[in-house]
Amino acid sequence: MQPRPFLLLLAAAAVLGLTLSTYAQAPAAKTPAKKAAPITEPADKPAPKKDPATGQVQARFLQAHESFLARGKAGPIGVLFLGDSITAGWAGGGKEVWAKNFTQYQPANFGIGGDRTQHVLWRIAEGELDGIKPKVVVLMIGTNNNAYPVEDIIKGDKEIVKQIHAKLPDAKLLLLAIFPRGAEANHPLRAKLAEVNKALAKLDDGQKTIYLDIGDKFLDAQSNLPKDIMPDALHPNAKGYEIWAAAIQEPLAKLMK
Repeated sequence: MQPRPFLLLLAAAAVLGLTLSTYAQAPAAKTPAKKAAPITEPADKPAPKKDPATGQVQARFLQAHESFLARGKAGPIGVLFLGDSITAGWAGGGKEVWAKNFTQYQPANFGIGGDRTQHVLWRIAEGELDGIKPKVVVLMIGTNNNAYPVEDIIKGDKEIVKQIHAKLPDAKLLLLAIFPRGAEANHPLRAKLAEVNKALAKLDDGQKTIYLDIGDKFLDAQSNLPKDIMPDALHPNAKGYEIWAAAIQEPLAKLMK
């Protein structure tokens, strides 16, 4: 009689000092962890914002862009705020502060949540600054590029400054330092953004580009970000927008003359 396959397996296991349960309990081979997707969009080249899941341009991004084009055609713009969600928040938590402080300047808010420097460059290339003549542009952008090397973030911001002056040669630029983020003073992004701001400060020419760092006005005595100003250690609430408005009130008034 030929040995049954099952008996042969038992015999082999006995020779090796194993049991059938050993095979049953053996851990499955580990699947290598997925690496983070590489950054493929240069920070200083125009690119629309795409949905990571579909690769399609985000509908909300396009809708906001279209609304900005419409705003430019709707009437005069005296001061233009340009940036990401922190700027967009003037229409949310900062709405009342905005109305109280900037209405006299015929303001426009061209901020989109999640925007990086390349997204703002795309919006500029696609006409957001065409046909408008603001006296002042208030720009803050770059915090969403935090995964990029410092040098790349700087390149992106510099290119935006260059494009603003090319598109709006008569406008003055109030270039704001990127606000601090991370609740505690030793948060790693603090030092990184400080390096970016150090380079942006050198763009101040005293005439067409004025650099202003108001970041410390949001911090407490220990250089931490209080929750009653930036609850998520990134976005200001109404109190935070009050601080922002007060900090730029005087320099903006001078530039608007």
